[in-house]
Amino acid sequence: MNIVNASQTTPAASMGKLLKKTNVRWTILCMLFVVTSINYADRAVLAIAGPALSKEVGLTPAEMGLIFSAFGWAYVVGQLPGGWLLDRFGSKLVYALSIFFWSLFTILQGLTGFVTGGAVVIVLFALRFLVGLAEAPSFPGNSRIVAAWFPSHERATASAIFNAAQYFATVIFAPVMGYITHYFGWHWAFGFMGGLGIVIAGIWLKVIYNPSEHPRINQAEIDYISSGGGLVNMDSPGKKDTAGGSQMGYVRQLFSNRMMVGIFIGQFCINAITYFFLTWFPVYLVQQRGMSILNAGIVASIPAICGFAGGILGGIISDTMLKRGFTLTVARKTPIVLGMLLSMTMIACNYTDIQSVIIFLMALAFFGKGIGALGWAVISDCAPKEITGLAGAVFNMCGNIASITTPIVIGYIVQASGSFNGALVFVGANALVAAISYLVVVGDIKRMVLRT
Repeated sequence: MNIVNASQTTPAASMGKLLKKTNVRWTILCMLFVVTSINYADRAVLAIAGPALSKEVGLTPAEMGLIFSAFGWAYVVGQLPGGWLLDRFGSKLVYALSIFFWSLFTILQGLTGFVTGGAVVIVLFALRFLVGLAEAPSFPGNSRIVAAWFPSHERATASAIFNAAQYFATVIFAPVMGYITHYFGWHWAFGFMGGLGIVIAGIWLKVIYNPSEHPRINQAEIDYISSGGGLVNMDSPGKKDTAGGSQMGYVRQLFSNRMMVGIFIGQFCINAITYFFLTWFPVYLVQQRGMSILNAGIVASIPAICGFAGGILGGIISDTMLKRGFTLTVARKTPIVLGMLLSMTMIACNYTDIQSVIIFLMALAFFGKGIGALGWAVISDCAPKEITGLAGAVFNMCGNIASITTPIVIGYIVQASGSFNGALVFVGANALVAAISYLVVVGDIKRMVLRT
């Protein structure tokens, strides 16, 4: 038990012990949830407005595919610079600029109807690429803010909530964008989402602060967060670049750490499951299971809902285990491993032709994926405190390489075999590798300490 000399206790600290703690951290989390929802909605505007846009400006399917790919390449390339910017200039400023610029580039996509000929492909590709670059700091920024604002025993729930915003965005904004496109034109769908993002960027600057500097937090909440491992002074003046090393030197240290490598492998495999559902799943339902496009669209939303529920539940399970005395390693690994094993149930679809059973198995698989998608909580727990942004960026970069490889690999499997059976085995195998990586490679989950 620590004994504090009364003469050394600051007035703020003394008052903090007497006051009931504030709950400002949950307001911060709400802001992260809103911003992440808009983040994913802005990624999806092109998918919603794409048919009308391509018809009006005369884009071929191949050209649309090229434009769609621009975001993924830029998003991966932008991770390391984005992480460095977060660590160098802090989450508040860098994230605000990120929101503003991805929103501006979204608005500009709505103006491409004035471009004619082959130039429209170049302009759309460039703007889509810029959206990917601008969004690159977003998830590492989320991870940094959660690491600063939440103690360890609340971190999984917080990370699960902001991560689940990707499913919420589809449910809320897809119908809105569809309505705007249908009644007002595709230009206005880009304008609406981009304009909303610029407004949110302004609100962000009013809401987000470092915990130790927030005007509405009291000392009791700061002490509560700090005692639970929260990095409450992460972005305080004089706290940046404290490790004194180079960016690439830090990256080499991350990849030389067995725990971090295991986490990176796990995230890549977990994202492979995500991108199967985002890209090939509706095609699977139509081509192999004989559903109409309309029915496939409705059915494809079921895994998203189950993923949302599983994501929230996984975070609650992990934090509850931590509060009940389980170690951080056990509390994080248990939902991840069990969730990944549950995701493997999709392979059973190869042995049935009953559509209701197939839908159930796929929903169960994505529910399991949601439970196991605790990577952002883990990286918040173990990233070196001096480079939380860079570590989150490397983690996100490794994970999102799956956005490039998974659609391509599945395409080759289907083309070579004429069936999705091998593709489901491939995706299920990724889930198994993720579970093995956390069980065998990661080891104890703890905050990594940089070598000086």
